[in-house]
Amino acid sequence: MDVRGDPDHPVTRGFLCTKVNRYLERTYHADRLTTPLRRVGAKGEGRFERASWDEALTDIASRLQGVIRERGPEAILPYSYAGTMGLVQSSSMDRRFFHRLGASLLARTICASAGTEAWRHTYGERVGPTPEEAENAKLVLLWGTNTLTSNPHLWPALRRAREKGARLVAIDPIRTRTAAQCDEWLPIHPGTDAALALGMMHVILRDGLEDRDYLESYSVGWEKLPARVEEWTPERTGEVVGIPADTIERIAREYANTRPTFIRLNYGMQRHAGGGMAVRVVALLPALTGAWREVGGGATLSTSGAFHVNRRALERPDWIPAGTRTINMIRLGDALNLPDAGVGGPPVSALIVYNSNPAAVAPDLSKVREGLSREDLFTVVLEHFQTDTADYADWVLPATTQLEHWDLHTAYGHLYVTLNRPSIEPMGESRPNSEIFRRLAARMGLSDPELRDDDITLIRQALETDHPYLDGITFERLLEHGYLRLEVPRPFAPLARPTALRTPSGKIQIEAPALAELGLDPLPTFTPPTEARERTSGREPAFPLLLLSPPEHQFLNSTFVNIPSLRSGAGETKLLLHPSEAAERGISTGDPVRIWNTRGDFFARAIVTEDVRPGVAVSYGVRWPRLSQQGRTVNDTTSQGVTDMGEGAVFYDNAIEVEAVGAEGSLMPATAAEATLVG
Repeated sequence: MDVRGDPDHPVTRGFLCTKVNRYLERTYHADRLTTPLRRVGAKGEGRFERASWDEALTDIASRLQGVIRERGPEAILPYSYAGTMGLVQSSSMDRRFFHRLGASLLARTICASAGTEAWRHTYGERVGPTPEEAENAKLVLLWGTNTLTSNPHLWPALRRAREKGARLVAIDPIRTRTAAQCDEWLPIHPGTDAALALGMMHVILRDGLEDRDYLESYSVGWEKLPARVEEWTPERTGEVVGIPADTIERIAREYANTRPTFIRLNYGMQRHAGGGMAVRVVALLPALTGAWREVGGGATLSTSGAFHVNRRALERPDWIPAGTRTINMIRLGDALNLPDAGVGGPPVSALIVYNSNPAAVAPDLSKVREGLSREDLFTVVLEHFQTDTADYADWVLPATTQLEHWDLHTAYGHLYVTLNRPSIEPMGESRPNSEIFRRLAARMGLSDPELRDDDITLIRQALETDHPYLDGITFERLLEHGYLRLEVPRPFAPLARPTALRTPSGKIQIEAPALAELGLDPLPTFTPPTEARERTSGREPAFPLLLLSPPEHQFLNSTFVNIPSLRSGAGETKLLLHPSEAAERGISTGDPVRIWNTRGDFFARAIVTEDVRPGVAVSYGVRWPRLSQQGRTVNDTTSQGVTDMGEGAVFYDNAIEVEAVGAEGSLMPATAAEATLVG
């Protein structure tokens, strides 16, 4: 068997990313879970015995029914995110099950919520140029995105654009793989993206380079913008963002005078206290210049807003009891330990985890581990491997991978709907998430016929919509073709003449009054990272470095961390430091170092490099604690704070200190920890 990209696909064109290239290795991994496991040791020890599905379902159903009797259904908390992004296995039968129970709702905010909210207040739906249009651009700003790692299928389109004369500019505090391949790198201070965009707006409006006709026809509030950006002179902007004033002048004029211009922004820039506003201000640049008019012009955060699948049919939100509480997944540590700290309702007594590994990916991990260690917390984990989270579970249930189940995939970088067909039979006794929740619903005596719908029925229901973008896209056609492009114009220029946007005004909202109702500035502004403010206050900061933790090229997320070939390629946990910061601390390349703040610490191997700015440290994540020195990772230092919009994670709003810890050899465990089975 082999896994290959489809050479005929208009976007992927036959190649796979570093991670998915190893998907067979992951599917057939020796440590793959293939039977239900019941805990026999203390929580966190990871000691289990094999059990049957009948035993597992009977006990889980009984325990959940007991929680409902004693504490009420809101004492049950589902916890999931993007371990699979298919609609069926991520957000269909699971949602129906928990909604029918009346369980607490989960705000799934860990990745994209700040940018999503910012875009919604500005443009409505998240749409923008795809790789098929982007190759027409003459200037590309890769703003807060490491395209070669996190969006590799865009890069060939940008290469084709460059062959036709385009210039590529990376705006990023780190000289990433992508920045090194661009024509120019602008190394701004972390969290100052909005300030740079405001400075560019100042130059554009000062010099009369705006597209007045576009603004008057398609936006609201633009006439208030000149006064707002007046103070953001190139000199002041340069002081804030850390690049020369003449560079800001030049890049602003180049952006305004080039056609088409394309901005690819990503979710990295939103992971600090002012992250939502940062996305909003950067995203408004193409409205100011009218860049949206041309094919390949504009900006893309995500194309997911174009996929109008029938989520109501899939998830049945009408089953949610009125007044059901919502718990933010970012605050899992507090939710499990401090039930009255902004969570409300009964203490969380049962936790059902699927498509996620919170003991590795959630912020403030020491509090998460403390909560997961509670003996009175009943925890069930659906998984492929024994992860750090699974070590704390009462039951671990074996789930299928993408190669073993049906699913339906939308996208956030292109416009194609994809049918996921099973290629092999489920490994051992593993079952799809949807089937596990179907069985659990039946075992708990829930009789709704919608809780018995099979996966193909769910796919059909998702496609039952009258939205014109999905016109003619059916299960049968997907079965024949594998993937289908949405019924949108080719080429796609969604905001060339935006006359009916899904915003309150129906137009591009340079002024968004709804933000004022949330206590936020309705006009573009700059909000610095919370933990960077102490550094600019004139006081000597206790933690003088701002730590960024972008994805490791080989991992991207925690799903692939235990794959031997990918772990080998990634090597040890690394910490990148500027030479000036390293010299001040007596640190050289290769030294083991400890990274710490008041929340926790972790260990890494130092790399001294000018690829990062002074005042900045970089450690790539997200790794599994059980495969890291002393069981700790970068997320032991991150906080449970939230962003200005969408209550998203502030992973990059993280002030730390670094110290050498002596030459003590390799920091990487020799082998992955394995499940301990008894009996």
